[in-house]
Amino acid sequence: MLDGLDPEQRAVATAFQGPVCVLAGAGTGKTRAITHRVAYGVRAGIMQPASVLAVTFTNRAAGEMRGRLRQLGAGGVQARTFHSAALRQLQFFWPKAVGGELPRIVDRKAQLVAEAAARCRLRLDRNELREVTGEIEWAKVTQTVPGDYAAVIAKSARETARDAAETAQVYAMYEQLKRDRSVIDFEDVLLLTVAILQDRHDIADQVRRQYQHFVVDEYQDVSPLQQRLLELWVGERETLCVVGDASQTIYSFTGATPEHLINFRTRHPNATVVKLVRDYRSTPQVVHLANGLLAQARGRAAEHRLELVSQRAKGPEPVCTEYGDEPAEAEGTARRIRDLVAAGVPAGEIAVLFRINAQSAIYEQALADAGVPYQLRGAERFFERQEVREAGAALRGAARFGGNDALLDGMVELPQQVRAVLSAKGWTDQPPAGSGPVRDRWESLAALVRLAEDFSGARPEATLADLVAELDERAAAQHAPTVQGVTLASLHAAKGLEWDAVFLVGLAEGTMPITYAKTDEQIEEERRLLYVGVTRARVHLSLSWALSRAPGGRASRRATRFLQGLRPGATRAAWTAASGAAGSVELGTATARAAEEPAPRRRDRRPARCRVCGRTLTEAGEMKLMRCEDCPSDMDEGLYERLHAWREVQARELGQPAYCVFTDKTLVAIAETVPGDERALSAISGVVRRKLTRFGPDVLAICAGEDRSGGGGDG
Repeated sequence: MLDGLDPEQRAVATAFQGPVCVLAGAGTGKTRAITHRVAYGVRAGIMQPASVLAVTFTNRAAGEMRGRLRQLGAGGVQARTFHSAALRQLQFFWPKAVGGELPRIVDRKAQLVAEAAARCRLRLDRNELREVTGEIEWAKVTQTVPGDYAAVIAKSARETARDAAETAQVYAMYEQLKRDRSVIDFEDVLLLTVAILQDRHDIADQVRRQYQHFVVDEYQDVSPLQQRLLELWVGERETLCVVGDASQTIYSFTGATPEHLINFRTRHPNATVVKLVRDYRSTPQVVHLANGLLAQARGRAAEHRLELVSQRAKGPEPVCTEYGDEPAEAEGTARRIRDLVAAGVPAGEIAVLFRINAQSAIYEQALADAGVPYQLRGAERFFERQEVREAGAALRGAARFGGNDALLDGMVELPQQVRAVLSAKGWTDQPPAGSGPVRDRWESLAALVRLAEDFSGARPEATLADLVAELDERAAAQHAPTVQGVTLASLHAAKGLEWDAVFLVGLAEGTMPITYAKTDEQIEEERRLLYVGVTRARVHLSLSWALSRAPGGRASRRATRFLQGLRPGATRAAWTAASGAAGSVELGTATARAAEEPAPRRRDRRPARCRVCGRTLTEAGEMKLMRCEDCPSDMDEGLYERLHAWREVQARELGQPAYCVFTDKTLVAIAETVPGDERALSAISGVVRRKLTRFGPDVLAICAGEDRSGGGGDG
């Protein structure tokens, strides 16, 4: 039973005196250690199978534990989630403790919350309903009653999309409706079990006679309510084994806290503590980066970090890649995945992980375009999301019936039309507060706005009907069923999983850490989230970010602060979107160091003004032209045509869309200003430093009257 365990795992498997705390890093074989502990105890006669209760947090994890225990000859052990174990006890003891049958568990909690809101004269849309429902769940697992909810929110750093007083009002009405109808919800299962065990000592004693040994996996994720239930199960005994890693606490928004793990030795001074740090999952290169991330961490969880030691053979260095824009990042990622699949890595052993689900859309498209099958985990495909379907229907209706509306009849640019339509669906210029369903809905609609901007940039003459057709094509292409494919998932949904190759994308400030992470603890949880992402990789690890959102945009972004000083094998993409070159090139140490520094500002932050009438400019298109759209243009038509012809040749040679060289508006701005030197050319919006270096000589030569239509760029 103990063969094949390393010394630390063996120490776990043979520790039966007093409480045991296993601090287990990612990939260190914690499940193997605790299942062998239980099986060894059963085989040695120390435990009876029916007297052991092993609890974890997901049905998948509980099922895996049961399967391993059966294989080890301990099939009679109960391995359950907290909720399923509590429900089983509640169903058994309810007639004795309360009388009659256990109240029915509500099938659709959201419907009851919606009714409670209506009784409070509040109207909630679908995502607001999910948001308020989630807040009620959080309040209950943190043992916050309706009367205290608003005060607790005010004292904490927790941001909510809805007014706390209104949520508290809905919460109170929701609880009243449940009482009136004699129903309970999922959280009540824990609350009522706790109440019965606290009030009925005879029942608590009966449970403790049944279960004499307890194992808790993922202990860093327990909520205050789950911790209270565990204390009632265990009583005054010390036959408790907990397993966790404070550095993998990423669910605080649901009420999880690592404090119970961190304070375990304070509560149990005689506890046996075993640290599992031998990492069997990841190569030394991946482990080195993971350790480096945590070395910079701060706070209570950071004080208990584990320094992992890889047990695998050397592998490739993690690759950090900086792209010019988000489409280039998605396309570059898809190309690298296609190459890995061609090299023999199964598609099912590759994952693309992102911070928020709305980021999936561009990767769904890029993988579909590259012919790489994929599957989404923990989220609907972008075009299957309710808000995206509703937005698509609204855009389709506007395209069909908007002919009498000047806004939708070509009088303004396509992106403005889309914003006007989606504003009725909840899109606003500024994102809502918090990180719940309301924010998720906004991110989805914002992704459609960005898609419209990119589509318009590539096809300036496109209409709303053209965009709708494009959306329909994308939806059709991505609805094809896939069985074995690359996993697309959020970092939260990736917890507990692993792949041969992992691509961590969108690692720019504002996304990692996310903008609404403001306190020190929220920032540190974002760091832990990235750590979880890194430790999902066995062999291949790629980290990437984009300097701008769209092709031709200002390169104002920078890589996440978490990678500062940690960029192994730093590479810079050959600016797929900015200059058309494919792939990436290795940088020397000095160049890599320079790439880590923010690009120098090319312009001051004074308001842009129209060079014709002097009015302050606010629209991106106007700022690119440096004049109002309706102010007269002094464009040199002949120069514009020569620039246009040169751009077509460049795009053809580079195998990229023409807008990746320069957008139409940038060409217009060049033809209007006719720059005579690099300084004048660099002052034009859209002529970023990389494009100035690559295309500047050609553009200046054309402006000077030379013929460069045959190409001849120095890139």
